[in-house]
Amino acid sequence: MESDKQNVTPSLIFAIAIATIGSFQFGYNTGVINAPETIIKDFLNYTLEEQRENHPSNVLLTSLWSLSVAIFSVGGMIGSFSVGLFVNRYGRRNSMLIVNLLAIAGGCLMGFCKLAESFEMLILGRLVIGIFCGLCTGFVPMYIGEVSPTALRGAFGTLNQLGIVIGILVAQIFGLEVILGSEELWPVLLGFTIIPAILQSAALPFCPESPRFLLINRKEEESAKEILQRLWGTQDVSQDIQEMKDESTRMAQEKRVTVLELFRAPSYRQPIIISVVLQLSQQLSGINAVFYYSTGIFKDAGVEEPIYATIGAGVVNTIFTVVSLFLVERAGRRTLHMIGLGGMAFCSVLMTVSLLLKDTYGWMSFVCIGAILVFVAFFEVGPGPIPWFIVAELFSQGPRPAAMAVAGCSNWTSNFLVGLLFPSAAFYLGAYVFIVFTGFLITFLIFTFFKVPETRGRTFEDITRAFEGQAAERAGKASNMEMNSIEPFKETTTHV
Repeated sequence: MESDKQNVTPSLIFAIAIATIGSFQFGYNTGVINAPETIIKDFLNYTLEEQRENHPSNVLLTSLWSLSVAIFSVGGMIGSFSVGLFVNRYGRRNSMLIVNLLAIAGGCLMGFCKLAESFEMLILGRLVIGIFCGLCTGFVPMYIGEVSPTALRGAFGTLNQLGIVIGILVAQIFGLEVILGSEELWPVLLGFTIIPAILQSAALPFCPESPRFLLINRKEEESAKEILQRLWGTQDVSQDIQEMKDESTRMAQEKRVTVLELFRAPSYRQPIIISVVLQLSQQLSGINAVFYYSTGIFKDAGVEEPIYATIGAGVVNTIFTVVSLFLVERAGRRTLHMIGLGGMAFCSVLMTVSLLLKDTYGWMSFVCIGAILVFVAFFEVGPGPIPWFIVAELFSQGPRPAAMAVAGCSNWTSNFLVGLLFPSAAFYLGAYVFIVFTGFLITFLIFTFFKVPETRGRTFEDITRAFEGQAAERAGKASNMEMNSIEPFKETTTHV
């Protein structure tokens, strides 16, 4: 790509900033439920007493609280798997606009549940907002990847993760009792998600549709060309238009790519396995275990006000996502991902050792807190941002929506399982629980080293061709092996 295509125009910044409101929503709704836990449990207790006219059991209360937290991930799985249904029919921008109706509906259900004295509204609201966030985890990286110049695609792709971590941080701050985490205002805290949805809905009509969608799916070449010229601040976009046309020609020769086809077709199998494993590397790294239960971990480490330490971890999260933004186009995706995984593996061992020794040596509490903060920093250097946008880079326009759906569903499913299983694992394994994550991190590091290609500075077409070449090479080797195994048989039959 020529250097003049690296221009950063106001139109491009505006389009990407508005898209990342969807990422903010995902982060906000992930983090918002933790701070008012005790207050929401009291609300569940009160509404059950009103409905049943007797005191609910602790088992029922705990089950309903767990359902309120976990149903968000179930909604995320449903939403992420439905990405293709929207983006192929309505386009990337219009899909983001349409699904904001879900955010407003979910926000209203949660915001008015206390007024209606209905815990069912709270749980249904969490499910609806989960579906919305699941869709956003597909729409946002796809849109950003398709409107960004090749040379800046990684840096802009990192903004998706920046939106998520800012959302988590805002949720943690708003969840403080002095702000919205009080007994009176917690429904406002949950219903706040309506405001970003309305802001994004008002701004999206001023953002362009993905030029790749317009040219490849709608055959609107002139519109795609005008949008590229405006977004990238250059008149010469002929090379990019030609690349899209070539991709469109290839798509016309292929049948429509389904989820099953991704695993069956040799040219798609390797990139989809890489995509799924990278999503698992993000969730099974232990980051959600640290974030879901960081308040408890800081308390165990001897911090008097653990909520502020948790917010501190959120600030570190945000700072290092910005660091990743500047590093990703210099160091490359693969290198940063490996650095992140290796650093997290070291920190998880350090966390285990410090948690085991903190009762013997008081200073080990500070080592534990330091290890948590560095663990979070390494996560945001690689495993945080990279799995989201690299999926969009590994696939051409045809299979991309199906691939984003599979990758997103893998992410949400593993997120759900970590949230569900970590408390039991922590109960039985104690401080040793982080050794389990160390094992995962080392496995993912080895996989990344041997299997993940570097996509920095390469066009979508170039990356796709590389996978097709590898698939053809593997097929050729398999064919040769088959021929070699037949030859001796031929020789023996000749001698008979």
